[in-house]
Amino acid sequence: MSVRKHIPNAITCLSLLSGCVASVMALRGDLSSALGWVILAAVFDFCDGFAARLLKAYSPMGKELDSLSDMVSFGLAPGMVVYWLLGEASKALPFGAWSAYIPYLAFVIPLFSGLRLAKFNIDERQTTSFIGLPVPAHALFWASAGYSVLPVVHANEGLFVSLTVLLAFVSSWLLVSEIPMFSLKVKSLAWRGNELRYLLIAGAVVFVALWGCLGISGTILLYIVLSIFNKRG
Repeated sequence: MSVRKHIPNAITCLSLLSGCVASVMALRGDLSSALGWVILAAVFDFCDGFAARLLKAYSPMGKELDSLSDMVSFGLAPGMVVYWLLGEASKALPFGAWSAYIPYLAFVIPLFSGLRLAKFNIDERQTTSFIGLPVPAHALFWASAGYSVLPVVHANEGLFVSLTVLLAFVSSWLLVSEIPMFSLKVKSLAWRGNELRYLLIAGAVVFVALWGCLGISGTILLYIVLSIFNKRG
C-alpha cells in the first residue's frame, strides 16, 4: 500500500480538525482562537490541493472529503462566530423571549456554504476560476471581522444586530451568485496575467499593517471588488 496517496487526505483531515476546534472556540466566545484555527484550516486546505498535485495523488474520495472538510471549517465555524456575536448582542434587545431566536439567523452562513460547495462540485465552469465567493474567503472574512468587532458588540446592540444579520445574508448570497471570482493559483511569477493577484497581495499587506486582524476582512472585500472590476473590464 502506498502511503503517498494518503498524504493529501491526511492534510484535509487536519483542516477538518481545525474547523472543529474553531467551532468550539467560537461557541466559547474565544474569537481570537477561532480566527487562528480558521486560518490554520485555510492553510491546510491550500496544502492538501498542493500535495495532491505534487504527488499526483488525486482520488474521488479526496474530492468528497475536501468538500466535507470545507463545510465544517468554512461553513459551520464562521456561522458559529456570528451565532455567538448575535447571542451576546441580542440579550439587551427589548424583544423578550423572541431575542433568543435572533442568533439562529447566523445559520444562513452554513446553509449557503453547503449550497456553494454542492454547486462547485457539479459546475464544470469552475475549473480555473470561481463563480461566486469561495467558502474559505467567506469564512476568513467573518472570523476576522467577528474578532475585530468584538469590543463594540455592546455599544449599540440594535444597530449591531441589524447590520450583522444584513451582512450575513448579503455575503451568503455572494457564495451562490454568478459573479466570476479570479483564482489565487499562479502558474508563473510574471506580472502579466497576475496583475489582480499582486494587487490583492499588496492590499493585504497594507490592510493588515494598518488594521491588524480586521485587515483580513478588508482583503476579502478587496478581492470581491477586484473580481467585479475584472468582470466589467
